[in-house]
Amino acid sequence: MNKKLAAALSGGAVLVVALTGCSSGSGSDNNDKLDAWAKQVCDAVQPQAKKIEAANTAIQKETSDNSAPADVQKTDAKAFQDMSDAYKAIGAAVNTAGAPNVDNGAKKQKDAVKELDGIATQYAGLKKQVDELDTKDQAKFADGLKDIATQLDKLSQTGNDALKNLEEGDVGQAMAKQASCKSASSSASAPATSG
Repeated sequence: MNKKLAAALSGGAVLVVALTGCSSGSGSDNNDKLDAWAKQVCDAVQPQAKKIEAANTAIQKETSDNSAPADVQKTDAKAFQDMSDAYKAIGAAVNTAGAPNVDNGAKKQKDAVKELDGIATQYAGLKKQVDELDTKDQAKFADGLKDIATQLDKLSQTGNDALKNLEEGDVGQAMAKQASCKSASSSASAPATSG
């Protein structure tokens, strides 16, 4: 029952990988301002990426069909809250860092922050839904989880275009140079088993 949720969730980690883009490429290496910006964002993203990964793992561990609904509810609610907090923190980090020193940097930054805040709000909404599920009725609970899994699936596929825009070109290259971004993306993209 919760396996579908775990499978849907594994798509959510993609967003963090998008932000901690490990695209390598050659470019001008003399943009110190941009490197400083990338370092600030990457250093702030890394702990949040770990938080999101831990939330994913928690949901996947609590997937066995013989887990008590109350346990699944508690685990999922905490995981969604953690994810909401993490995306909000990443948005705040991008906001605090200011506009990257590239063409249209201010717009790219603003769009990415708006997108991250939107994702945070959606996870908070999912937490609220999980909290309201009826754990005393196994069938109703399973149906409720199915609905949440469907929304989660949509959330993991919704456009993270603003993030992609933010990290294309020179920004992506500057981020790829940061050790904290490299470790964030490798931990967030650990393969998730679905089934």
